[in-house]
Amino acid sequence: MRAITIPEPGGPDALVWTEVPDPEPGPGEVVVDVAASAVNRADLLQRQGRYPPPPGAPAYPGLECSGVIGAVGPGVTGWRVGQEVCALLAGGGYAERVAVPAGQLLPVPAGVDLVDAAALPEVACTVWSNVARLARLGTGETLLVHGGGSGIGTFAVQFGVALGATVVVTARAAKHDRLRGLGAAHAIDYREQDFVEEIQRVTEGRGADVILDIIGASYLARNVAALADGGRLVVIGMQGGRKAELDLGALLAKRASVAATALRSRPLDDKADIVRGVREQVWPLVESGAVRPVVDRRLPLTEVARAHRLVESGDHLGKVLLTVG
Repeated sequence: MRAITIPEPGGPDALVWTEVPDPEPGPGEVVVDVAASAVNRADLLQRQGRYPPPPGAPAYPGLECSGVIGAVGPGVTGWRVGQEVCALLAGGGYAERVAVPAGQLLPVPAGVDLVDAAALPEVACTVWSNVARLARLGTGETLLVHGGGSGIGTFAVQFGVALGATVVVTARAAKHDRLRGLGAAHAIDYREQDFVEEIQRVTEGRGADVILDIIGASYLARNVAALADGGRLVVIGMQGGRKAELDLGALLAKRASVAATALRSRPLDDKADIVRGVREQVWPLVESGAVRPVVDRRLPLTEVARAHRLVESGDHLGKVLLTVG
């Protein structure tokens, strides 16, 4: 089969479409014939040599895919050859085929196109596990989502609204109208406005109950300042750096909490538990139309360098998909 490999770390042109060995399903695994994958920030970091795949994962990028089951390994039940699925991956989605632990498979939701389904697994698992399971966002609360125009952001807006929360996003001004169309009550231009001042204004001084943050260090102090009493800050990215000073006094005064999580490196059992939660609690929202995949565009997998440049530019809204075949 063919896959996108990274012979040497570098820019988008470091990605090479080449022949690689066919995957075989091990015990508890299936092989998926890939219809599409999606570009995630982690893929960009892996290409740059800054985020190697975990042990046992394929060496090539791709944290999610959709496709058709082509082979079923020993011990797998409940899945069959020919079934349309999407999957959460530790790597290997930028390929014609990929081996997947059966616990990380999801059926393609009713009403969702097979290719568009590739936009769902990583964002659904990330948002549900952090916003619902960890931060326990409730009806009537305020959710602040940084990077509202990303795949994570566009999903989190819809999911927060579906949970009965008021959702506020930070994003470039050009994306505000579309984010409001997804349900965001307020949009903040992070280039021109202070998000702490804005969240305090729109909540009448209360602050955000939950903040989902992809930026990290450079936002830490301001995120704490933006929290409501009892607020929960969840950090899932480090685009703004790894290290910052945390004012514990400010955190204590608000009886607030800070958590940081990653999805790719979790044990298989933990990922399977998250996937089960998504299937039970998120897939009904997708099938009802309350939450939908947001796809900026589809590009052939052979144009992966173009796709990486687009995601690096930040000019997209939602997911950039890579189609196979």
